[in-house]
Amino acid sequence: MRVFVAGGRYGPGAIDDQVELLRQRKFPLVGDGAGYSSWVHLDDAARATVLAVEQKAVGVFNIVDDEPAPASAWLPYLAACAGAKKPMRVPRWLARLLAGEVAVIMMTEGRGFANGKAKRELGWQLRYPSWRQGFKEELS
Repeated sequence: MRVFVAGGRYGPGAIDDQVELLRQRKFPLVGDGAGYSSWVHLDDAARATVLAVEQKAVGVFNIVDDEPAPASAWLPYLAACAGAKKPMRVPRWLARLLAGEVAVIMMTEGRGFANGKAKRELGWQLRYPSWRQGFKEELS
């Protein structure tokens, strides 16, 4: 059995809704924004999938880029790449009321993933090793 744990995906059309919310200042940073996220470009995720199928790989693979990052780093950077103002910051209690517990946990307590196994066992190489490069190229 093959199981992929993919990070937040971005690429053509994948984050248009989030970018629009950022531009409207409706995608705030929650609390201290210390929760980590892992990202992956759609093209990189597709390459990993093809490699796994071709190799009949078995196991769990984290399909993410090389740079897990806290929301306090990636969200303002995404906003800047989108030409939006810096995201507002809201307290956890308010975010819990507006977006729910899962959103609060992701932004404040999330943990990033490591991709070493996918790189090692599949021979997977990233075109976008960092969300920084990918966001910038995607939104320029």
